[in-house]
Amino acid sequence: MRLALYQPDIAQNTGTILRLAACLATPVDVIGPTGFDMTDRALRRAGLDYLDHVDLTRHESFTAFCAARSQAQKLDLPGRLVLLTAHAETSLYNFAFRPTDTLLLGRESAGVPEAVHGLADARVRIPITHGLRSLNLAVAAAMALGEALRQTGKLPEVKPTH
Repeated sequence: MRLALYQPDIAQNTGTILRLAACLATPVDVIGPTGFDMTDRALRRAGLDYLDHVDLTRHESFTAFCAARSQAQKLDLPGRLVLLTAHAETSLYNFAFRPTDTLLLGRESAGVPEAVHGLADARVRIPITHGLRSLNLAVAAAMALGEALRQTGKLPEVKPTH
């Protein structure tokens, strides 16, 4: 399981998602360009103390991301690209995730372009109250990743605190 962020606009959301990924041992692909400085130095200055625990891959463009997926496909690794979008018919909770899926989240301001939409292997939506537009990107990532890891039995084990 992987998370992929398409040209994220908001540094705080990306930081929250990177912390989520660290805590749930999930690799993250950040597809540029981003709307903020994505260097390790900038992320650390912003207080991302979990950066050393994140398997983070930066891609300069969606083309570069697709090229990396293509290389992985030659090794039989990439799995499906599953787009989270308000324009999907299938509910997140009615979709059968696989451990090799990559969950793709779009820009906070604009989602993903139609060309990217068309390349997704599947599209899912998080059901929300009628008349409301969308969830915060980090909240959506947490809900989707949690459900995908639960379905695939890949949630980290809870260790006793005593």
